[in-house]
Amino acid sequence: MNLEQAIKSTTPINPHTKTVLNIMYSSRIVEEKVAEILKPFGISMQQYNVLRILRGQKGKPANLSTIQERMINKMSNTTRLVDKLIEKKYAERSICESNRRKVEIVITPDGMDLLREIDPLTLSNNNIILKDFSMNELNTLNTLLDKLK
Repeated sequence: MNLEQAIKSTTPINPHTKTVLNIMYSSRIVEEKVAEILKPFGISMQQYNVLRILRGQKGKPANLSTIQERMINKMSNTTRLVDKLIEKKYAERSICESNRRKVEIVITPDGMDLLREIDPLTLSNNNIILKDFSMNELNTLNTLLDKLK
């Protein structure tokens, strides 16, 4: 389905506007599908993003600014997200030994277990979302999106 059909537009859309609307519309579809996967686990996409960042630390702690700079959605309240993950026992917070003003966050074994359970579901979801794309098209799309950023 093209964008005009999706938004029920009867008039032609300027190519620049159409491109931006297409990216926004497509992003929303992907976000909704990811949210569906995460809903049974009781975590948001932003919490999932934080857990993946913490896992990527490979056991080393991260501070709030490290997490914030790696977040996909930079507008998220990182402190609140971390607090919720701590409440759910998926992350732990401690005070840095060498700098008492620095807070360090690590993923817990429960957080790792959760990601191991979610990973195959998100991989399958990604494959379903992108099933109509060839590898060459995926590479081209990634190149174009990198260029946009």
